[in-house]
Amino acid sequence: MSSLLLLTNALQPSTEVLPALGLLLHNVRVAPAEGPALVDTPGADVILIDGRRDLPQVRSLCQLLRSTGPGCPLILVVTEGGLAAVTADWGIDDVLLDTAGPAEVEARLRLAMGRQQIVNDDSPMEIRNGDLSVDEATYSAKLKGRVLDLTFKEFELLKYLAQHPGRVFTRAQLLQEVWGYDYFGGTRTVDVHVRRLRAKLGPEHESLIGTVRNVGYRFVTPEKGDRGGEDAKLKASAALAGAKPEDADETADSAALDAAEIPAQA
Repeated sequence: MSSLLLLTNALQPSTEVLPALGLLLHNVRVAPAEGPALVDTPGADVILIDGRRDLPQVRSLCQLLRSTGPGCPLILVVTEGGLAAVTADWGIDDVLLDTAGPAEVEARLRLAMGRQQIVNDDSPMEIRNGDLSVDEATYSAKLKGRVLDLTFKEFELLKYLAQHPGRVFTRAQLLQEVWGYDYFGGTRTVDVHVRRLRAKLGPEHESLIGTVRNVGYRFVTPEKGDRGGEDAKLKASAALAGAKPEDADETADSAALDAAEIPAQA
């Protein structure tokens, strides 16, 4: 059973606007066919708009609803004569004759909600982990509200790691997932970009990208931040001892690759 919102200015029950609704089990609420009326109206799975009369006003309402983005399908209910006036610029998802039977109404509601679900599943989303937020829609990342100045590949690498918190990826896996199968550079490219990312995250948050020795990298969630701190301490200890850790991304060959790849990878 779905939640339907019927917008109409007719002083009639919903079954008079679309009789088939009386034979279906959906929860139907009625509200005035006016934009301001939606402010105090709870959300719905589908919005039905009574377009049997006053088509110019209804057209304006449909366009207003589309521009404000109600987040659900818009279905216009019209008489057979009104079909000639409906065009794509109305911004509706589907149209129903007021004489449509219950089977047709049910099918159109089901298809409209199904299409909306597919769109929602494919829509970019915002990834949040502690103070970090990554917005796929705007290709931007923020740390405590501060926008990070990232190149495209830095953003893609940070996004991929943040999408799989705690999971360890080898350099080869990251190269394949972020740079793609057709990239022929070496795995040190990953080290270069991790080093740049850590520098832009800053000393307080660089441990969000943790090093797993002899394996690769992982995104450290705030709850597991101690591990990131341990990684940093191990790295510092190794540097003080004169050691050269296998997974250190500050090596001389990484620095050389950094200089060589900046034009191509940024």
